Parts: sequence; structure tokens; C-alpha cells
Amino acid sequence: MKKEILEKIKKDLLERKSQIENELAGFAKKDEHIKDNYRSEFPDYGDKEDENAGEIAEYTDNLSIEFSLETTLRDINKALEKIEKGKYGKCNYCGNEIPEERLLARPASSSCVECKEKLSSQ
Repeated sequence: MKKEILEKIKKDLLERKSQIENELAGFAKKDEHIKDNYRSEFPDYGDKEDENAGEIAEYTDNLSIEFSLETTLRDINKALEKIEKGKYGKCNYCGNEIPEERLLARPASSSCVECKEKLSSQ
């Protein structure tokens, strides 16, 4: 892979990582004991029944969003680690090179399109 493309991908991954961490910080606290793990905070609107229902609804939504963002963050960190180790761009399943077009579109990809399709169809 060309050095310029790898640098662009790394820059994109770092920007996305920062965005995700900022988004998570808006409703969750970072878990000091587990890497890339956050804990949603339970909102406190008051003691009335409708306020309690709102708190529960928001907390439930935040848990779902937190899970999705944490998963993406882990994928990004794995990709960044591979870049640092010089192992970025190889499919985890077949070992072949992942096409640059795929990596530019989805920098955290860990599989080629063929393997991803095989895994998705199972």
C-alpha cells in the first residue's frame, strides 16, 4: 500500500476515534478498568412518574448507542494497532490484501469483500 494512502487512512481513523470518544463523553463515563469501555450515566430528571419514564427511555437508548460506538471504537483501535505493527490491510480470514478502495471506504475493515460475504451468508 502506498504510504500516502496509509497516512490518509490513519488520519481518518484518528479523526473518527476522536469523534466517537467525544460522542460517548456526552452521556457516558470511561471505564478506567476496561479499555474502550464506557458506562452510560442514568439521567436524573426528577421524581415524577413521567420524568422517571423519560429517564428509563433515555438510558435504554444510550445503552444501545454506547454498545454500537464502543464496537466501532474497538475496530478503529485494532486497525490503528495493525498500522503501527505494519500488518494493516490484510484479511483476517484468508490473509489476502484488502483492496485499497475498500479500506478507503471503510478504514476499520478487517476482511476482504469475499470473506465478508461468506461470513454474512452463514
